[in-house]
Amino acid sequence: MDSIYVGKTVSTHGIQGEIKIVSDFEYKNKVFVVGNILIIDNKEYIIKSYRHHKNYEMVTLNNYKDINEVLFLLKKNVYFKKSNLFLDDQEVLDSDLITYKVFSNDQKAGIIKEIFYASPTNKVVRILFDREVLVPYQFLTIDKKNKCCYVEIMEGM
Repeated sequence: MDSIYVGKTVSTHGIQGEIKIVSDFEYKNKVFVVGNILIIDNKEYIIKSYRHHKNYEMVTLNNYKDINEVLFLLKKNVYFKKSNLFLDDQEVLDSDLITYKVFSNDQKAGIIKEIFYASPTNKVVRILFDREVLVPYQFLTIDKKNKCCYVEIMEGM
C-alpha cells in the first residue's frame, strides 16, 4: 500500500465523536477534506466533517456520532493514500525530495541529506556537495520530471 503518514490522533473533542489529530504534514489542505479517506490501523475511514482548531485537525469519521464510538481510534497513527494526493508540478513530498539530485550554479552535483523547520514557517534543506550547505526551501527549483533540484549557491557559502 502506498500510504503516507499524515498525523496522530491525540484525543476527542466534545461528546459527538469529533477527533483531534496532530499533523505537521506539508499538504494538510489536500488530505483533510470532507469525503477523503484516512487510514487508521489499516482500516479506511471517510471524513464526514473537518475543521482546523488551534494546532489540531478536527474530524468526524464515518457515521460515528458519539464519543464512546471513537475511543478505540485514540493514540493511533493516521495515514493517507499517496495516489489520492494529486500534487501539482511544483509540489513534492519531503520524503520524495530526499531522493532527488541537486545541482548548483557551478554544476556541482549534491544530495539532500535532510529537510527540517528552522522555525514554524521556515523550512531549510541540508545539501551535501563537497561540503554541507543549508539552503532555504524557497530557493530550490524543483524538476519533478527529471527528479532533480537546482539551487544557486552564493559565493562564500
